[in-house]
Amino acid sequence: MTNQSQGKEPTMTEITSGPGVSVAAPAPKWSRERIVALLLDQSTLIVFVAMLLIAMLLTDRFYTYENFTNIMRQCVPLGVVSLGLLFVILTGGIDLSVGSLMAIVSVVVALSIPTFGLFGALTLGLLTGIFFGAISGVLVAYFRIAPFIATLAVMTIARGTGLIISKGQPEFINDEGFNDFGVASFLGLPTTVYVLLVCFAMALFLYRKTVFGRLVISIGSNEIATRFAGIRVERYKFGVYVISGFACAVAGIIASTRTGVGSPILAIGFELDAIAAVVVGGASLSGGRGRVFNTIIGALILSVISNVMNLMNIPGYHQQVVKGIIIVLAVLLESLKLRLSSRS
Repeated sequence: MTNQSQGKEPTMTEITSGPGVSVAAPAPKWSRERIVALLLDQSTLIVFVAMLLIAMLLTDRFYTYENFTNIMRQCVPLGVVSLGLLFVILTGGIDLSVGSLMAIVSVVVALSIPTFGLFGALTLGLLTGIFFGAISGVLVAYFRIAPFIATLAVMTIARGTGLIISKGQPEFINDEGFNDFGVASFLGLPTTVYVLLVCFAMALFLYRKTVFGRLVISIGSNEIATRFAGIRVERYKFGVYVISGFACAVAGIIASTRTGVGSPILAIGFELDAIAAVVVGGASLSGGRGRVFNTIIGALILSVISNVMNLMNIPGYHQQVVKGIIIVLAVLLESLKLRLSSRS
């Protein structure tokens, strides 16, 4: 029997939708829980804006066109690699070989230009990155080797191969068009930024508009359930490492255009920066959660931090400590998000 049949007025928390039927009124649109959830959901963007404001207070050289151009050029290789690494992490994997792949690709391109020309050298460089990415994919997907171990092995092999074929020496690139691309600008932006935008568009399309992107997320969320659904998980795990290898090749080529050198010691420790960018962007190292746009913001955050510390003449060793702390804080923030979502 309803409140109306007993002569009582309906309360504010009840809505009578028919005879004898009462349902609870919806919760307030802007409750405290929803506001906190929204802030946590947009935490990457909030941190980025905060970093820009803090940078303004720390140094007056930050807000200049030359410095912004420098930040964008520094961010491009990190952004490209992070986009490829995002798909690996979405499956619950990891790729420690990204820096070594950038190095060997730069060496291959430098050595190939005199023989095969620019187009042939770029093609060989891309194929080299894809090849080593495929090795990691086979080891992880088909031989069931732990991603950490498999990519650690590939990292060592790729770095050693680069040192062997270059005889441990940097290879200078004497191609004017190649070297000019790394320092040129178009419409006020460095030309390399347009490469990042193309990679971003490709990653966003793959993530949002394809079955591949949805299944990659599904594998990271619940691999067993995905297998029971009849999905050949191995194919998709293999595919994400190939994507990561391709992204590393692109980043290695871009890095070489800036320096004009193919170096076997390029990007040592770069895997830390790439993992940090993806994690700061809100991706979960356990897989299943991550966003393409936030990954780019994560790369920008790290680039801004490095830039500000350079402007303040802080040594590189201190920067490594800061990056490590950032990774820990990002993981703790992700853990807080999970706790709040589980409560709701």
